[in-house]
Amino acid sequence: MFRQIAFAAVSISTLAVPAAIAQEAAQTEQQVQQQAPAQEAPAPAVNQMDAAATYEAARNQLGILKYCEGQGFTGAEAVSAQEKMVGMLPEADEQAGAAAEQKGAEGTVSAGGAEIALDQAASQQGTTVEAQCQQIEAAVNQVAKQLPAG
Repeated sequence: MFRQIAFAAVSISTLAVPAAIAQEAAQTEQQVQQQAPAQEAPAPAVNQMDAAATYEAARNQLGILKYCEGQGFTGAEAVSAQEKMVGMLPEADEQAGAAAEQKGAEGTVSAGGAEIALDQAASQQGTTVEAQCQQIEAAVNQVAKQLPAG
């Protein structure tokens, strides 16, 4: 599943990536809970790379949500939900995650080695940054409803 999200993250022509990342975080947590006793062997390196890409994309989305909140386009609920989802992901490179989050906070979508300014992405899709922010917020809040309490 990490592979699917990593490949999806490369295609930033739409901002469906943030919604997919949010959903992936919820699914990953459920899988970890269901498979924890059965998984004793280390994961292959490919999965570790996918996990790292997913983590960085999720941190970037957190930054984007903070950017959107700062612009007055979204509320704090989505930021809190995204923070919770990031916390559910396997540990990854904190420094790379922080850098990805910072790019997001500056209004840059960064995933899978590709970057695009949020305003450029919105323009290419014939929409506005505000509409993009609201779309991401709605997707994150929807997935958050499916997360385990706590």
